[in-house]
Amino acid sequence: MFKNQPKGLIPAALANMGERFGFYTMMAILVLFLMSKFGLSGEEAGKFYSGFYGAIYILALVGGLIADKTKNYKGTIMAGLLVMSAGYLFLAMPSLITTKWIALAALLVIAFGNGLFKGNLQALVGQLYDNEKYGKLRDSGFQIFYMFINIGGMFAPVMAIWVRNWFVKSQGFAYNSDLPGLCWQLKDGTMNAEVMNGRYAELAAEVSGGTVPTDLVAFADSYLEAFNTGFHYAFSVAILAMIISLVVFIAYKKVLPDKNAPAKAAGSEKITKEEIKQSAAEIKQRIMALFAVFGVVIFFWFSFHQNGLTLTMFAKDYTLLKVFGFDISAEIFQSTNPFIVVFLTPVVMWYFGRLAKKGKEPSTPKKIGIGMGIAALAFVIMAVGSIGLPLFNDVQAMGGLDVSQRVTPWLLFGTYFVLTVAELFISPLGLSFVSKVAPAHLQGLMQGCWLGATAVGNFSLFLGAMMYENISISLTWWVFVLVCAISMIAMFSMVKWLERVAK
Repeated sequence: MFKNQPKGLIPAALANMGERFGFYTMMAILVLFLMSKFGLSGEEAGKFYSGFYGAIYILALVGGLIADKTKNYKGTIMAGLLVMSAGYLFLAMPSLITTKWIALAALLVIAFGNGLFKGNLQALVGQLYDNEKYGKLRDSGFQIFYMFINIGGMFAPVMAIWVRNWFVKSQGFAYNSDLPGLCWQLKDGTMNAEVMNGRYAELAAEVSGGTVPTDLVAFADSYLEAFNTGFHYAFSVAILAMIISLVVFIAYKKVLPDKNAPAKAAGSEKITKEEIKQSAAEIKQRIMALFAVFGVVIFFWFSFHQNGLTLTMFAKDYTLLKVFGFDISAEIFQSTNPFIVVFLTPVVMWYFGRLAKKGKEPSTPKKIGIGMGIAALAFVIMAVGSIGLPLFNDVQAMGGLDVSQRVTPWLLFGTYFVLTVAELFISPLGLSFVSKVAPAHLQGLMQGCWLGATAVGNFSLFLGAMMYENISISLTWWVFVLVCAISMIAMFSMVKWLERVAK
């Protein structure tokens, strides 16, 4: 799998793996943190999550422009790691994050750092393959790069959960995902007496060693304090991950390309051979093709990134959090996606390699279209599995579902499996397509635009939370089926044109 790949691939992948470990540590718990810390509804938390997730990717445009303008990809990448570290440090301080707006400011610091880092590292990886020796290995190289991203993401949710639950336990409580919401209902005066003396009192006793607390209001304050401080300390894991990523990048940056470094003194510009070869008409065609693909993948990311929002909310509200007799946390399902990426990537690479030897390997645009169809299938599974579930508002009024009313966790595991297969057809191959088609002098900007398309999808994530809380759960998933199916049709309608441009 690693045979004949350029030397810089693995160091770049390791640097990205550390950064992604920190990022997914945060993303695994972010929505539940916002709801628990500030008493936000799922819809309100969804707007914060959507705005932050969109900002991460839209700011990659800024990072790409900075790198292209300064011709200093490596310096921009290192600056991004340092800025992200500062943002995670802010989030890890309970005394600082006292309002949702301060939390949003810390998140935007992280988003800016990510914008400096993410697209530019991808541009450097693409430059490793801008020659005859490695050009044919571009798709497999990005698949390997993407696999390393997900090694970091695979363990991050587990670490976040462990730190949070460790602190809750140190304060004399046990973890329960339903209690923070119930505590806020009690504090806000929206809990009826039946729920307060029933399910709320029962869960309070369960996490307090079997005895119902004498003062249920004081218990709510104490439990939320322990729960939320545990979340803050979990964010500190990301700081360590950033430091590791920075050390790896600095240690191996000499083996990464420096293709766009200025060849003359400051103030002068040098036109590369690649730019000379690309006529104005060709550059226009390439940019049009890239933006066509960007338009399609917006809808994939709008659907796929529900994993940290509505799918996580579904895990908390409707799913039996027990597997093989062991209790699990709602966030743990997010480890499923990177776990599957890591173990399926070699299989997918082997399969495409086998097709390539027979001359039957689909083109990259065709693979992206297939991926959109697979994503639609994933949400069909969720839609069918959610038939008959009560509305979210009814669940809230009941104080949550009991064990007998919850769905099997294998519904989510199965959905994540199929959705991850779709991701393998779209995300790493999309990065490869961008690096191949982007004009030579716009590599950083076009990688930023790919991430900008992701941003547009992410800015729309809150619509999923709105549907989740206001219409039937099954119908919510059918909306994503429709979105992915339409995107698949659009992609296949452009395949021949995109294949011509990419030659």
